[in-house]
Amino acid sequence: MMTFLERFSRKYKLPIEACEQLLGRMERRAYRKGECAVRQGEFNGDLYLVSRGIWLGHYLHEGNDISLWFAGEGEAIFSTRSYVADRPSSITIEAMCDAELYAISRSALERFFGESVEAANFGRRLFEVQFLDLENWLLAGGAPRAEERYRALMEENPELLRIVPLKHIASYLWITPQSLSRIRARLHRKKP
Repeated sequence: MMTFLERFSRKYKLPIEACEQLLGRMERRAYRKGECAVRQGEFNGDLYLVSRGIWLGHYLHEGNDISLWFAGEGEAIFSTRSYVADRPSSITIEAMCDAELYAISRSALERFFGESVEAANFGRRLFEVQFLDLENWLLAGGAPRAEERYRALMEENPELLRIVPLKHIASYLWITPQSLSRIRARLHRKKP
């Protein structure tokens, strides 16, 4: 079984040795289901590495809870607005189950990136993958059918159904919970 650090190394195409160096500078933090690493409206410029659990990035807008992304073991998560612009976070990052993160402050991470060309390239690669994930999410939102988006999400992250409430999955897919229920029922009937 692959460790979260091996998953991180593979996802971001980073040398495992550099990942281990970064991990050695990070602080381990445990969270219970429903606890937040980052809260909308608060400052938090830390970068986190998910070592266990499923995390949800979401925000409240006009009383609606909008789900933006899910992250699992080996993924980096953070509030872009707090990290890049030093402003209050526009999102909440919440544990969907008992979970664990490794955290590093922006200043400590920038010191790490400044130590060598390899470390700087490590940082560049990390953020390139984050941008690619964002673009893929935006493009998937424009997919012609919600059923296609649901199937793709389940292929990439089948554990989400066990852990994440369906209302968050529906919001992430830009559909109502009722539409998601109909899609799931239709797919269930199609199974051999």
